[in-house]
Amino acid sequence: MTTTVTPPPVPSLVEGTVSHTRHTPLTHRFRHRHFQWLVDVDDLPRLPWPTSLLARFDAADHLDGGRLGGGIRGDLDRFLAARGVSLPQNSRVLMLAHARSLGHVFDPLTVYWCIAPDGELLATVLEVHNTYRGRHTYLIQVDDRGRAAVDKAFYVSPFNDVSGSYDIRLVLEERRVAVAIRLNRDGTTVLDAAVAGRPIPATTRALLSTTVRHAFMTHRVTALIRWHGVRLWMRRLPVVPRPHRLEEAVR
Repeated sequence: MTTTVTPPPVPSLVEGTVSHTRHTPLTHRFRHRHFQWLVDVDDLPRLPWPTSLLARFDAADHLDGGRLGGGIRGDLDRFLAARGVSLPQNSRVLMLAHARSLGHVFDPLTVYWCIAPDGELLATVLEVHNTYRGRHTYLIQVDDRGRAAVDKAFYVSPFNDVSGSYDIRLVLEERRVAVAIRLNRDGTTVLDAAVAGRPIPATTRALLSTTVRHAFMTHRVTALIRWHGVRLWMRRLPVVPRPHRLEEAVR
């Protein structure tokens, strides 16, 4: 069955919330204000200085780091080609991600929607980063309701190993962009995580006002991840040693 999407105009700022609920072996919840960018990787925003200090997109922050050229799109095309997927030249790739701001970026999850001119969804890719500078990329098959499932293959949290599977729900609409992920293991839901927001055109005025409301966004993402990790550790949630080698399936 063909899946179609109706994305908002880009670039957009997607302002909303991020939430996380751990269900077992203890309960821990949080919800924070949040925003990300939705951009076309073939037409990334080029902001004038000094506004560019607030938002910049660099191939080095994603996928294969632009190692072989072609920027983010080149890396994504090579990743897909290695898995038997070829995008037509007139396709678009929309990316939901954090921008590098004031010299810092951390993207726990980046989503790529590969879209044909008629709105058909050709491929969907999730790129996961952890706080140990590891990256892993999943090619997922989304149904007509935006749902997908994939086995977990990457160490993200010090409180989870790489066993289990993810149930995923993606929304890319003119008035709402959202990502929900559920980690299941042995028939039990371990945790739920979600980001959701309303896209607005990324004008200079909108960027400045959003930055004021969400000061040091990417810095706060990193700090909050560590803060909640400390809280879980203090509650004696068992720590799972990370592998010595973090596989990076991004090529």
